[in-house]
Amino acid sequence: MRKFVTIVGARPQFIKAAPLRAALATRVRDVLVHTGQHYDASMSDVFFKELALPAPDYHLGIGGGLHGAQTGAMLEAIERVLLAEQPDTVIVYGDTNSTLAGALAAAKLHIPVAHVEAGLRSFNRTMPEEINRIVADHLSSLLFAPSDLSRQQLAREGITRGVHVVGDIMYDAVLRNRPRAAAVSRYPDAAGCTPGEFYLCTIHRADNTDRIENLSALMDAINRLDRPIVFPVHPRTRKQLAAFGLTPGPNVRVLDPVGYLDMLQLLAASRGVLTDSGGIQKEAYYLGVPCITLRTETEWLETVTAGWNCLVGTDPEAILSAVRNLDARRAPPAPVYGSGNTADRIAAILTETAADCS
Repeated sequence: MRKFVTIVGARPQFIKAAPLRAALATRVRDVLVHTGQHYDASMSDVFFKELALPAPDYHLGIGGGLHGAQTGAMLEAIERVLLAEQPDTVIVYGDTNSTLAGALAAAKLHIPVAHVEAGLRSFNRTMPEEINRIVADHLSSLLFAPSDLSRQQLAREGITRGVHVVGDIMYDAVLRNRPRAAAVSRYPDAAGCTPGEFYLCTIHRADNTDRIENLSALMDAINRLDRPIVFPVHPRTRKQLAAFGLTPGPNVRVLDPVGYLDMLQLLAASRGVLTDSGGIQKEAYYLGVPCITLRTETEWLETVTAGWNCLVGTDPEAILSAVRNLDARRAPPAPVYGSGNTADRIAAILTETAADCS
């Protein structure tokens, strides 16, 4: 049986890995490596439990730190795993430091890299995620793009071999887990909110959390919204709110980070979402929830061109104006990232490619 190594480290990667590992279960041996990039139990353990992911075969325990130190520590530890396991292929997801380290370690050992969620570009190289996804794409032998636009962006960089347009694997996860979320989640009741009468907000990107002018502007905007705000607070954001002396207003329901099922339920029940998360932009699209993105660019351009996602940055007046326009609800968006069978499509390509190389 062929052997793969899957590298994960952050909550979006746990979500993406679950459907693909299920699709691969009877075809290959897949060794799961958790770098520890997200190490808080609310950001890691709960996702493994809810998504029925087995305990990692390797937990590297790298944790936080500066980008260079964290990526370097991951690179060293992943290299040891790959030398021990000798896999046929290494699978990486998305755009985190875990993605970069996994792709680098594999490429230096001449092990083929498969990048799930290839070809995304925000065209903002001040974002560490943009550097990570570009490098991972250029190191990969198999590139699984979520849309034809992603394929085109790879082609503009000279990457045309090994590219497959397969849809978005997070759509698989939403379809699989939405009924479970509705059945088991206590939200939005647990937050004291009525479905359709609150906004959901998430803020976690360094540019928004680590610069006082940006975080202050965002808090000013959400404190002025006309309905309750449910705000699951990322550990980084909570730390920076305290450091800057910023206090959420009485309309803001501050929560600790919630699991995947609770987040799906909160999103589906909300009037709209304000977020700087790439994953939530997509999930909002799939669930037909209007999205206001607290950035000036996005790698998920199709959600913007479809008119479902509004880019506002951190300007409070732009945010408040966008929220006022949420009342203009439209028909559910048309599918642009596949039909929910991405995991099976990727698994078939991976196993066929491995067989061809045997």
